[in-house]
Amino acid sequence: QVQLVESGGGLVQAGGSLRLSCTASGHTFSSYVLGWFRQAPGKEREFVSGIGTSGINTYYADSVKGRFTISRDNAKNTVYLQMNSLKPEDTAVYYCASHVYAILQVSGPWGSWGPGTQVTVSS
Repeated sequence: QVQLVESGGGLVQAGGSLRLSCTASGHTFSSYVLGWFRQAPGKEREFVSGIGTSGINTYYADSVKGRFTISRDNAKNTVYLQMNSLKPEDTAVYYCASHVYAILQVSGPWGSWGPGTQVTVSS
């Protein structure tokens, strides 16, 4: 199983931008489908975005489409989430995860999870 660690969270004003990074350990990073999820206080964790092994195939939740961009650098074992035009409702702990199988399927199963990084958007 790959081990994942997120970074890049913080406090930003509405309309601002942040870029999250998720770095993985292991020799087979390029074989993993990866995803970003988030969980706001009192809410269930929700899917945000996913990316296929080559980086060509991507998928976004409707709530972030057009504002967030997922990408990956397999040479650096890192997946990114560029978040623009942030809204207060984007406030959450953001997690990256690896899919158990090499398919971009939102329903999972998702195997490894990072500890998360807090994103707070002030109005």
